[in-house]
Amino acid sequence: MKTENIKTLGQLKKAGYQSKSIKDELRDNLIEKLKNGENTFEGVWGYENSVIPELERAILSRHNINLLGLRGQAKTRLARQMVGLLDEYIPEIQGSEIHDDPLNPISRYAKSLLEEKGDDTPIAWMHRNERFYEKLATPDVTVADLIGDVDPIKAANLKLSYADDRVIHFGMIPRANRCIFVINELPDLQARIQVSLFNILQEGDIQIRGFKLRLPLDMQFIFTANPEDYTNRGSIVTPLKDRIGSQILTHYPESLEVAKKITKQEARLGEDQNKRIYMPELAFELLEQIGFEARKSEYVDVKSGVSARMSITGYENLLSTAERRALLTGEEKTSLRLSDFMGIIPSITGKIELVYEGEQEGAAFVAETLIDEAVKSLFPQYFPTIDKLERKDAESPYDELISWFFEEGSFELLDENTDEEYRSKLDGIPPLTALVREYQPDVDKKDSYFLKELLLWGLVVHKKLSKHRFERGYQLKDLYSSYIKDL
Repeated sequence: MKTENIKTLGQLKKAGYQSKSIKDELRDNLIEKLKNGENTFEGVWGYENSVIPELERAILSRHNINLLGLRGQAKTRLARQMVGLLDEYIPEIQGSEIHDDPLNPISRYAKSLLEEKGDDTPIAWMHRNERFYEKLATPDVTVADLIGDVDPIKAANLKLSYADDRVIHFGMIPRANRCIFVINELPDLQARIQVSLFNILQEGDIQIRGFKLRLPLDMQFIFTANPEDYTNRGSIVTPLKDRIGSQILTHYPESLEVAKKITKQEARLGEDQNKRIYMPELAFELLEQIGFEARKSEYVDVKSGVSARMSITGYENLLSTAERRALLTGEEKTSLRLSDFMGIIPSITGKIELVYEGEQEGAAFVAETLIDEAVKSLFPQYFPTIDKLERKDAESPYDELISWFFEEGSFELLDENTDEEYRSKLDGIPPLTALVREYQPDVDKKDSYFLKELLLWGLVVHKKLSKHRFERGYQLKDLYSSYIKDL
């Protein structure tokens, strides 16, 4: 509907405007999108066959919704994207605190104005982007914040007694009338505050300090909750849960491909970083594999979850590690190295909750262990498997490489080696080049060096070589050479 020419109630009626509840609005617009084969929730990956169909069914059913899932599972993003299912503009009575529908007013202010001005009542237009309200539930949230309270200043200015409903100052929920209202982390809301939502959800009554107002608010509620909160900090009271139409379980990405899409989409990178740093696809896989390892690690509290933000901030840190090296060595461009993954440890330690064993070992140790486990998981996809138990005299494709380390002693890779020095050092190990050529003959040359490092680290995590971190870089050597040479 064209809005610029409609400024009064009379003009609105003449234009044939029909009132519609927000749930019907969402439903009708979703039906149109589904008929046209349009994507309802853009940029949300991995939920195409699970969460999104359930969400669409809930909208078609006109339900209030609870999104239940661990940290970093796009719950708030899904709620925000529902704004795209609203009409672009809707009319409201100008000056109304609670966005009164001109054809169906509910506030004292709107009704009085209509009585006074009739068809000349001024109309304003509200864009769909203004129809999203969000509140993070914290233990200090009060009924006054959400529902409202008596305003003594308003009573004094208007010379009204406290018995008059015009002295009420509306809270966030009435002000979100005809809007989407999201309460994040619902279990953190005190039980008595949750109780205050009962009537709003079901009957449309609000009670403020003895006032019982019949205020049939028209709203789409979306709640988010973390299952861990049920035991740690609180719970959703049963009668409130009973009034929420659909509870939808979210989940983490189920494949590396989906996880990579999410990380690439969400990471905040400058164009100059993308131009300066080349990142092999294998490095992306390793980065995402760290998250998968964390979600099943004995050191990490699985109930708390491992947010997708860990991979996103890890990606940003990873490129910054390579960028810093290029700036120090004066190089215009550089390629990412496996040793750069040590730069993402601060991204990991701040994003995981450790269980007791992890706390004993230390967050940095756990982060390094997760990187090692990710290397171990990806290694068999590129090189022959190394069995945990094998005969001492059994032949292995890696014998020549391990012998090279035995003969040559230690091998060092420094953090600030230029790209030329880095490649030269790795090319200086003939059995390493031979193994990559044999088992990955089609690999791009610029990816081959990351693959060489993966092979070396793979031998380290399978206890065929040892790795030692020193101040300026890494030292790799045979497990027993130094001990035998000393003898």
